[in-house]
Amino acid sequence: MDRTGTKKTYRKKGSMRIDIISCVPQLLESPLNYSIVKRAKDKGLVSVFIHDLRDYATGKHKKTDDYSYGGGAGMVMMIEPVYKIIKKLTRQRKYDEVIYLSPDGELFDQPMANRMSLMKNIILLCGHYKGIDQRIREHLITKEISIGNYVLSGGEIAAAAITDTLVRLIPGALSDETSALTDSFQNSLLSPPIYTRPADFKGWRVPDILLSGDHDKIAQWLDEQAVQRTRKLRPDLL
Repeated sequence: MDRTGTKKTYRKKGSMRIDIISCVPQLLESPLNYSIVKRAKDKGLVSVFIHDLRDYATGKHKKTDDYSYGGGAGMVMMIEPVYKIIKKLTRQRKYDEVIYLSPDGELFDQPMANRMSLMKNIILLCGHYKGIDQRIREHLITKEISIGNYVLSGGEIAAAAITDTLVRLIPGALSDETSALTDSFQNSLLSPPIYTRPADFKGWRVPDILLSGDHDKIAQWLDEQAVQRTRKLRPDLL
């Protein structure tokens, strides 16, 4: 239980594996090799593999895109290289989900992240250009996810965001495992305001209740503040 009395589900012991397929893998190198994700990888809590789609393309120029049948602006990711890499991975192990990152997918939120963090193996396919051949979506993809109602140049930023969100939920990834359980959206509420030293900065004081040492009253105050902030800033969550 957390401090609000909500029952929490924890991941079973074992490493999580995330395979990311991209035709621009360089975009993923920095966000997935620093901070919490790097520490979790170093601890053996998660393995993240980035696959260059061009390694599975044919021809002199290793093209992964082509013009769309029927005309229309923009290039489309071809089915053959995507089929090759997904089939190679799924022959090696069982995946809980093969996910395509798309602006018209199911909206990613904290409850979905909580569920996905319990999975063992997932594939994230990053779209690029105009999109992907529809047959990939129909025959190879098990789930489509969007991180917001807007369009990015590719799915790499979405893949990095989802990976970071999932990794911080794995026990041991954060130095204080309870930290992730008090993040915004965990209980359909925003986090309460937080403060650190000094207690008084240019006359701007930390609320007295937080300095009282009364943990029960502090917990009650934090819960009340979370509800108030959510009602003011994100009433849709309530």
